[in-house]
Order: sequence, then C-alpha cells, then structure tokens
Amino acid sequence: MQRSRVFYVFPLSLLVTGNALAADLATKPDHDHPAGTVHTKQATPQADAHGVQAEKLEVHARRPAISASSATKSDTPLIETAQSVTVVSRNEMDVRGVLSLNQAVRYTAGITPDLRGGEGTRYDQFFLRGFKVPTFLDGLKLQDSPTGYATAQTDTFRLERVEILKGPASALYGQSSPGGLVALSSKLPTDQKFYGGVTTTGGMFDLYRVDADVGGYATKDGMVRYRLYGTVNGQHTQLSKTGSRRFSISPSFTFGGDGPTTLTLLGNYQYDPENGTYGGEPLVGSLKPASYGYLPRNFYDGDVPFEKFNRRQGGITYIFNHRFNNDWSFTSRGRYDDIKTIYRSVYNNGYYTSDDMLSRSAFGTNEHTHNLTFDSQFKGHVRTGALRHTMMFGFDYMQQSAAEQAFYGAAPALNVLHPDYHMAIPSMGSPYVNYRTNSHQIGMYAQDEMRWKGLVVTGSLRNDWYRSQQNEYVGHTSTSESPRQITWRASALYHFDFGLAPYISYSTSFQPQSGIVSNDGGKTQRQADPSLGKQLEGGLKYQLPGTSLLLTAAGYHIEQTNVLVAVGNLGYSTQSGKVHSDGFEFEAHAEPYKNLMITAAVSVQKVRDDSTNKPLLQSGKGNASLFAFYTMPSGPVKGLGFGGGLRYSAKSYGGEASYGSVWVPQYAVFDASLRYDLSHLSPNLRGWTIAASARNLFDKKYVSNCLSYASYNQEWCYYGERRNAQASIGFSW
Repeated sequence: MQRSRVFYVFPLSLLVTGNALAADLATKPDHDHPAGTVHTKQATPQADAHGVQAEKLEVHARRPAISASSATKSDTPLIETAQSVTVVSRNEMDVRGVLSLNQAVRYTAGITPDLRGGEGTRYDQFFLRGFKVPTFLDGLKLQDSPTGYATAQTDTFRLERVEILKGPASALYGQSSPGGLVALSSKLPTDQKFYGGVTTTGGMFDLYRVDADVGGYATKDGMVRYRLYGTVNGQHTQLSKTGSRRFSISPSFTFGGDGPTTLTLLGNYQYDPENGTYGGEPLVGSLKPASYGYLPRNFYDGDVPFEKFNRRQGGITYIFNHRFNNDWSFTSRGRYDDIKTIYRSVYNNGYYTSDDMLSRSAFGTNEHTHNLTFDSQFKGHVRTGALRHTMMFGFDYMQQSAAEQAFYGAAPALNVLHPDYHMAIPSMGSPYVNYRTNSHQIGMYAQDEMRWKGLVVTGSLRNDWYRSQQNEYVGHTSTSESPRQITWRASALYHFDFGLAPYISYSTSFQPQSGIVSNDGGKTQRQADPSLGKQLEGGLKYQLPGTSLLLTAAGYHIEQTNVLVAVGNLGYSTQSGKVHSDGFEFEAHAEPYKNLMITAAVSVQKVRDDSTNKPLLQSGKGNASLFAFYTMPSGPVKGLGFGGGLRYSAKSYGGEASYGSVWVPQYAVFDASLRYDLSHLSPNLRGWTIAASARNLFDKKYVSNCLSYASYNQEWCYYGERRNAQASIGFSW
C-alpha cells in the first residue's frame, strides 16, 4: 500500500510495492463445541464393480485441521500433500480471540506479520516467504484494485477455517504470488435441523462486538437449508482520535440436501463507515530517537475533520455440486463482487521541516471495482493397472472493471509536541489521476494424483490467457498487455505406514504487473510483462497414527524473475530484477490431542533483491511461535481451558535511510487465553461459554516494520499492536 502513497507523491517514480475450497460435502455441528464448528471422519474407501475405490468422506462433526483443499482443490490429508500448508481452524481462532486475518496467520511459519503494525488495520498486510500473497474466498480470488484502496477485508467471524498454502500455486489458480496464497472458507449451511449462537464481546479501546450465527432446515426433509451470520462491531484504534465500525450480514441457502446435486447461494454485504487511519510515524521519533525523544504509540499524524474512510463491499456466490456416480463429479462456483472506497486523509511525509515540525500532505481517492470470477472442474477416479488416479480438469475465468479518481494536495506541518488536529486543509483541486482498467483472465488446467501403495505422485499443468487495458483520462494515455503463460507443478511423496512422509515438489507461478518498461533508454516503451516464479521444495511430514498430531519440516528455494527495476525518476523501468527466497520451516500442530491444542512454528529465511543487492523491502529474517491451550478433563474445574502463546519475529529490512540500511529489531510478545464451558457449573447453563484473551500481554513497545526511501528523504515506521484484551460471553444451541 505504501507503494501507492509514494507513487502519488512522485508521479514519475516507480517503486516496488484458496481458499480452502468450501467443502463439497455437508458438515454437521457438534453441541460439545461452539456453534458452527465441525468434525470429520474418513470413511473406509468402497470399491465399485470394477474394483476402483471411491474416496468418500463421512461427516460426523468438526472438519479436522489435518486435511486441506487449497493445495489440490480436493479434500486431501495434509500427510499426503507434497506442499507446505498451514490450517487455522475455527476452533483455534475462537480460542485465540482472533479479530482479523492478520491475527489469524501470526502463528504460521514463514510469515512476516503486521506490515503496518497495530496502526493500519483496514487491510490484511503480511508477507509469506518474503512475498505479498493473494487471498481466495471459497475457492475464488478476491481481486485487489490496481492501486489497492478498493480492496475487500473479510470479517474472520464469518469464516470456518483459514488455509495458508506456501509456494507458487499458479498451476491451479492462475496469476498468483511466488510466496503462495491464503485460502478462506465461509460458514455454510450444515445438516443440523436447528443450530446457532450469539456472542457478545467487549474489551480495551472500547471494543464492542455482537456476532450472531443461526441455521437449520428450511423444509422438514432438509432439502433446503439455511444459515445467517451477522455482526455489529467497533473499536477505537490504538492511535488517538481514530476508530473503526463495521456492519456485516451473510445469508446462505443450500438446495438439494444430501442428494447428488446441490446448489449453495451465499450473499454478503459489509459496510465499514470508518476504519482507523493509514498513517504512521516518521522513522526519527519511532525507530530512532528525535531531539525530543520518541513519539508515543498513540501518536496520530492526521487531521480529524479531514479523515475519512468509507468502504462498502457486497458479493453473491454460488457453489454447484453434482455427483454422477462414486467416481465422477462436477463442481462449479462463481462470485460477483462490488467494492467501493472513499478515502481521504492527511499523512506525514516521513521527514521534519524543523526539530519538532512534521511535514504533511493531503491525499484522497474514490475507487470502485466490479469483479467477476468463476471456476469449474470435473473430478474423477480411474485405475491403470496398479495405479489409482484422482484426475481433475478445470476451467476458470476472472474479470475486473476498476475506476479511480485520486487527489493530492499540501497540508500544514504538525507540531508533534503540541499537535493540532483541527487545522485548515487546502482544497486538493482537480484529480491528478483518473483512470479505468478492464482486465480478463481465462485459464484451463488439469491435474493427476497417482497413487501406488504409499506413493503419491502429482502433476498439474495450466495455460492462462490474460488481457488488461488501462485508460488514463488526465494524461490521455492508454496502455495494454495480453500475455499468455504456461505454469506447472510436479511432486512426489511416500507415506510410510508408521506415519512418516518425505516429499519433494517443483512449482511455478506468474503475476501480471502494471508499469512501463524500456530497454533502449526510453526511446521505445511497452507495458511490463508478468513476473515469473519457481520453487523447489523438499521436506518431511510425520503424523502420529490415529491422532491429529502433525509435524512438518521443509526447505525451499524460490526465484522470481522479470521483476521491475526503476530507472531513476524517468518514469519507466527495466525488467532485469530477480528476487531469491531461501528458507527452512518447521511446524507442529495438534487439535485436540489429549485435551491439548498446540501450534508451534519456526522459520529461517533469506530474501534478496538482486537489483539492489539488498534484502527485499519489508522482508524478515524469520519467525518463531508457540501456542498451547489445555482443557481440564476432570475435577472441580472440569471444562476450564487456559493457555498462552509466544510470537517472535526476527529483524526485518526497512529500506535505505540517510544513515544507511534500516533494520527493524527483533521482537517477542506474549498472548494469553481462557475459556470455560458454564454447563459444568450447572446443567441449566448448558450452551453458555465465557472466554477472555489478551494480545501483547505485557504491553511491549516495539516497531513492527518500516518503509524508508533515502532518495526521497522519506522514512516511515509503524508501532506494533499494543496490549489488547477482550472478554466474551456466548450462548449456542
């Protein structure tokens, strides 16, 4: 996002800036767990008349965190998936008190979290293996706008689970990042006749939330089922004078019951009348001391009457499933999204005009996107001799129309020791950017998962056709691109009977880029080609037989080529850049295992940009985390759950400042959680649960990340999230 800000201030510069498929099968809540959670049990494969085994998933309760859909677009045990995948279940999010996607992924190996710290929370910003990654919701990509302001943010309380797929995944998903993707699954109707829950939450910074989730049969025979989720919430942010509010509703209906043909319709409307600020602190005064010392963590760099962020996002999704027989099925899904953002703010320029006077500018944008995306596939099981094949043939399509008007103007400097947040801000005048972009992507893909005894060999192949045209009405320019790209993946894994599974995989990616490229000093110019990525990954997985305890270790090497490299301030780039990401990751997960839920992660990574011979901007050196939660199985406090976590982030690279390279120091913070099922106090309290959680329990003061551009004398940093505690009481049935 900072890329957009710098771009707007210096128009001639160019700066670097899954979802788990919704379960195709019905799920059923368990009254012993919060409403909406589900458990699954793998049924014994059944052979047909030809001896071909059909993989059948019998659903009994909460879908376990030891299977995932994002890596193969089919529900596959993680122990048989030859790629790194981390699953964050609904239960884990509830236990940790997760309020955003940023918070959900913090305990994942390879994450550089909270790029805007605890300040810019209106977008979900983090790196995976050193790269920004896209988000998929119910198997369909959430398309960002060209400049990133009209970007959706999904309220995590409407989600059933989160999957973090690591490494290139273009062979199944098309344009994507070399770092991977994040796949979200919505809460959908289940096969329970009537269920639901209401939870109220309050906490620090005047947090309030009311979340309601209700569903069941709309007809007596269950052929039509429904589910309705809604939330009203708000909170002051950790910066003074700012706050956020949200209203969201998500109705869904499933037609067809448990029959061979089902259709699910899912709607969502979310309105954020305000959502904090997008500012930060100057590097001098946060990471480095100023003449007056350090700025407080609640320092606000804007102007109260001028500040505005209004986002409306709505969408409708369909998921169609048809089972021809035990071997073959067809799935199709599509979504239309409409996202509109009105944004206006005064922000600091990252430097001072004098010792305590902070230079500022004003910026505003009106951005509106219309997004359409579809994905359809045939899946089937066949045999060729001793080999069993799980085959998939798919077609997908994406379309986006985006328009923006952007404004820029001067703003009076701010005295940081005696700030005045009600100053006269000059009019920004006419827009200096006024564009419309239309883009289309068509993809065709195929995949074959071959099994022989414990050996699983997977091959995926895809061809994409992408087209984009942008018309700019201020400069009266038009640019277009229409690349075609083939991507593929190949992997092999062997699952031993005692639980060990070594694997190796190779995968590729491509990612369209906006920008002008010249290879002859600016004499001829063209639209940038997509960046290309490739990854070699090898690792070991171990699942203790008969349990959910899963250990994974992986090493990887990623290369991204065709990266844009700016040529001074001349307004064009070359595509001579290359980025390397090398690392090692370890994760351990168990949910639950002998009343213990545990998540542990360690990663070490080196991400380097050849064009600067420096690390990639904002990339970290690695992370480590441990979260454990234990529920008392007996005794006077039976049903009491308690636990805590440690999150450690190694130092990260923040760019180049006047004094040299900027390195954000390492930091470690602690979290804590409590949960109690009140039915253990009295049968009359069945269904009631109280919970409490705290992030950054000891209120450690730290800088989460920095963005520094020495050539423009601009240096920003962002304080990490302050101590934030909350408590809730909920009733489910």
